Amino acid sequence: MSDSLLMFLNGLGLTVATYPDAESFLEGEPPVAGDTIIVDLLLPGISGAKVIGWLQGLKDPPRVVAITGQPQSAIEKQIQGLGAVRVLRKPLSAETISQII
Repeated sequence: MSDSLLMFLNGLGLTVATYPDAESFLEGEPPVAGDTIIVDLLLPGISGAKVIGWLQGLKDPPRVVAITGQPQSAIEKQIQGLGAVRVLRKPLSAETISQII
């Protein structure tokens, strides 16, 4: 999924970085308010929901979009207690991705 998103977003002329897991992402430079972070809720290791919570706690949080293929009940359970989170269900279409970026 991340390879497809990378190719598509690069094709739109955007600067894109991908990470194999949350730990790798968290080791890097924190994102800033102008960034958009796409987070899969089912990441290996640290969950996508925990990453979203961390991002929301930043001084100048970026825009966050969660993606998942899970049922609605699982999504609601995972993002419970987080602020407003935009969630897109897989499979994603090019049109949907273009609209959020």
